Amino acid sequence: MTPLETGQRVVVSELGETPLDAIEHFVSVVEQPPPDPATLAPGDVIVEVKSASVGWVDLIMSSGQYQHVPDPPYTPGLEYAGVVRWKGSATGERLQLGDRVIADGALTGPRSLGEHRRWGGWARWAVAPAEALLPLPAQWSFDEGCNLLGNYETAYHCLIARGQLKAGETVLILGASGATGLAAVQIAKLVGATVIATGRSEAKLDLVRAHGADHVIVTQGELKDPVKALTGGRGVDVVYDGVGGATSVEALRATAFGARFLIVGWASTPLVARGKGGRGAPNVNQLPTNLIIMKSLDVLGCPTVIATLRDPAIRAPRLKQILEWAEQGKIRPHVSHRFPLGAIRQAMLAKWSGEVTGGCVVHPDTA
Repeated sequence: MTPLETGQRVVVSELGETPLDAIEHFVSVVEQPPPDPATLAPGDVIVEVKSASVGWVDLIMSSGQYQHVPDPPYTPGLEYAGVVRWKGSATGERLQLGDRVIADGALTGPRSLGEHRRWGGWARWAVAPAEALLPLPAQWSFDEGCNLLGNYETAYHCLIARGQLKAGETVLILGASGATGLAAVQIAKLVGATVIATGRSEAKLDLVRAHGADHVIVTQGELKDPVKALTGGRGVDVVYDGVGGATSVEALRATAFGARFLIVGWASTPLVARGKGGRGAPNVNQLPTNLIIMKSLDVLGCPTVIATLRDPAIRAPRLKQILEWAEQGKIRPHVSHRFPLGAIRQAMLAKWSGEVTGGCVVHPDTA
């Protein structure tokens, strides 16, 4: 094996009160010696990271406001893509040196539950168990690969498993220019639904339309009238809500009688939970029960990771379908922002401030 070079990695030394607090005070880039194969398990693989996603979960995890709280100091980066540089004796023949792979953030890195939690993707080198590595879809870039699983599995679980979205129905996707929102647009179109997408700017929504949305609405407060105008006065069958806050209430008013309202996230109100890993939600979001009862709505919580941990059997068919769509070219992430690892703070701020459309990545092998 060719000797591995020293690189860099990101370290969160302490959980912040908020992600902005963590970015300013507790995020640093330090030297990373290459992993020593002599210290690794027979089932381990060393991956040279080529691209790592900068996701919303990475941000709120840095302040302990995600349901899974890491133990600092730790290296963030739930999802990454790279090249196999070393493999242990018990990894089998499925993986070979030089293979281009993507890391399954449920089985390795800071959201996983075993000893590989410390190997986040914001680093030159990562170590993962062989079962956590999947082939990078043919013709895909590393940037696209590290934006596949979390985004599309979330959209699939919410729309298909929980929302039971069907061909011919109309779905309102809030925050459609985000990473999971854009994935939701693509999946909704694949199952034959009509998509009404919302976002904060015409420029972002032009891209959402290019990814399949039938109609787009710039979010400026009221949603009922423009949605009813697009649906013949009926309203939508399904709402995909990754935004929360006041936008959720507006979306409730735009539903048809008996619609399904999918709670995916709360990106507009990220500080609902206590910072620094404190439990509880002192700033909890609220929904108007009068609207819910009068419209006979099904309000469904859609915690993809928690649901999968409680019932791992739901994952295999979901993953199989997503990987098939990827190989067939039916889904493909969009990445709007790229940064060198040394500019990790700028990358995190770009994601936090809403500059990003689709995915944001860092490249550990550039200065």
